Order: sequence, then C-alpha cells, then structure tokens
Amino acid sequence: MPTKFKKDGLEWEGGSRFGAKKQATIKKYFIKQTPKQELIDYINNANSKPKIKQKCRNELTRRGVKLIKVPQSESTQDFLTRLK
Repeated sequence: MPTKFKKDGLEWEGGSRFGAKKQATIKKYFIKQTPKQELIDYINNANSKPKIKQKCRNELTRRGVKLIKVPQSESTQDFLTRLK
C-alpha cells in the first residue's frame, strides 16, 4: 500500500442554500502526491514527528533530491560559502 503523508480527510462538494445535499468525498494524502516544497517544510519544522520526517526524507531521495543538513546556529548562505 502506498505511503501516507497524513490522515485522510473529507471534502464537501455540491449543495446550495436551497436544501440540496452536500456530498462528502474522501481526500487521500499520499506522500507521492505531495509537492517537494511541502515535504522540505515538514522536515524543517520543529514540531513534526520523526517517523513522518523520515518518510519525507525517503520520498525526496526517491525523487532524486539531495538534502544538506545545515546546523541551526548558522545561516544557509554561510554554510554554503564554507563548503566551497
């Protein structure tokens, strides 16, 4: 079964103000469908769960994205200039 990024959710469609019923459709959040930037933001978030962080890292590796770990004490620009 494909890897999930977060729990499934309900999206309500249709209906109007004259009493027509709305239909709920299930929205599935698979990690393959998640944009790269959202995965990177999740990895960098301090409040994210370690298990899902690892899932995001695995997905980015599968997509061919190289991740560089930068210490929090220095900025990204300083780190990149130090690497050169």
